[in-house]
Amino acid sequence: MDKKAMYHLTYGLFVLTARLGEKDNGCIINTAGQVTSTPNRISITVNKDNLTHDLVKESGKFNISILSEDADFEIFKHFGFQSGRTADKFDGYHACKRSENGLYYITEGTNAYISATVEQTIDLGSHTMFIASVDDMEVLSSVPSASYAYYQSSIKPKPEEKASTGKTVWRCTVCGYIYEGEELPADFICPLCKHPASDFEKATL
Repeated sequence: MDKKAMYHLTYGLFVLTARLGEKDNGCIINTAGQVTSTPNRISITVNKDNLTHDLVKESGKFNISILSEDADFEIFKHFGFQSGRTADKFDGYHACKRSENGLYYITEGTNAYISATVEQTIDLGSHTMFIASVDDMEVLSSVPSASYAYYQSSIKPKPEEKASTGKTVWRCTVCGYIYEGEELPADFICPLCKHPASDFEKATL
């Protein structure tokens, strides 16, 4: 079985934002889509390890900011490679505004945002799927949406070329994190972007 076949599925990329009490947070997700048009509903799927997951589950509301091809790698690092449990991602971050529901949406490197209220949750083990009704939405720019493939080819920095040491490593194809060792544990989760072992590829340094 070639697990890389999964990479040929089409994915968008999004900043999911939520708020509970006075706490705002956001994270990068790649699973959001419309599920019905009448009434207008969307679904998102979020890793349970993310603080934003807990804020959505408790508050029942979220915003999705759709990343465009204008997005740079910094937005992925800011919302994807640090935890809201140890960092305030909106402290000093100015490329955002609050929508009518009181939640932040991202104003740079995005082309639209959608505000939604959770109607149903589905437990998927490591993730939760949230089915939500759309409350509001706005188009912010005409720049095409960034696909997962576009992120890989045009946004994510390429690995630096170094002299070979012959050491076997496993490289995360999403964020570039390196795990050293001959074998990667089947249940390994990337500590930076939270992607599973199936998103790692074997390499030699």
